Amino acid sequence: MLRFLLSRIGLLIPTFIGVSIVAFSFIRLLPGDPVLLMAGERGLSEERHAELLKQFGFDRPIWEQYWDYLLGIFQGDLGFSIVTKKPVIAEFFALFPATVELSLCAIVLAVLIGIPVGIIAAVKRGSFFDHTVMTTALVGYSMPIFWWGLLLIILFAGILQWTPVSGRISLIYFFPQVTGFMLIDSLLSGQAGAFRSAVSHLILPSIVLATIPLAVIARQTRSAMLEVLSEDYVRTARAKGLSPFRVISVHALRNAMIPVITTIGLQIGVLMAGAILTETIFSWPGIGKWMVESISRRDYPVVQGALLMVATIIMLVNLVVDMLYGLINPSIRYAR
Repeated sequence: MLRFLLSRIGLLIPTFIGVSIVAFSFIRLLPGDPVLLMAGERGLSEERHAELLKQFGFDRPIWEQYWDYLLGIFQGDLGFSIVTKKPVIAEFFALFPATVELSLCAIVLAVLIGIPVGIIAAVKRGSFFDHTVMTTALVGYSMPIFWWGLLLIILFAGILQWTPVSGRISLIYFFPQVTGFMLIDSLLSGQAGAFRSAVSHLILPSIVLATIPLAVIARQTRSAMLEVLSEDYVRTARAKGLSPFRVISVHALRNAMIPVITTIGLQIGVLMAGAILTETIFSWPGIGKWMVESISRRDYPVVQGALLMVATIIMLVNLVVDMLYGLINPSIRYAR
């Protein structure tokens, strides 16, 4: 298992270097002069412009800029925001809990609903339930996030007035954020109604963000279960007189979970991409909204730092998925 783990970690190093190159290069392809933006002036003299170019290192060759950037990364320095003048790494971790909280709620919702629904659809293949689930999953996967989010806001926040429109908690509650996770901090605050307010603010964005992962997980679970249920060892288990629940939960589900876990791991990247739109629609103060604002302001260090951190998180999630492969099916780690 250790050898398997080290081999997977070894693959992360060139991937990380490649991601850093892409993040560094992509942001410099955006139109606009970063010096004029940083200076906040429209009438910079040529001398002052050249001075600022030298000060921020934009006058040096690209490879030298990248080398300094790479050295800074390995020292834990992602630079400073052009707009706020704060360290990028500090801003990222200040906003990261909000995105994690939203993403965790979305993926938990998608897994808790998607896997059981997919299993039932596979067991009842061809039934009305199966056709309904697959049709709904297809619609959910095809639905644009921004349209779905606005539709839910109009219905539940506007017409029915069951949930708030935006933010993480009502403005009437004030308490120190110990963990950065609003659900936990609202409980620790001891203020009556704070936790309920935090939950109500989380409902709509979680549903919107969970829609696509839920549809994908349900379809993948059904497909994997159908394939496993046709295997000889499942038929043998049924022939031995084992209960249908034991056949499905013990013999079929464990082997079907390998592609499902792959799908769940891949959905982390989908969640991060979806969080950009979801956080913007619901004014959720997380990484996605931060990145959108930074791109519009041409805040180079923030954008490239955020891209690098998000990509690193996705790579680590994929590493965890690989480890789960080895735990669920030991033959995989010995075969690699």
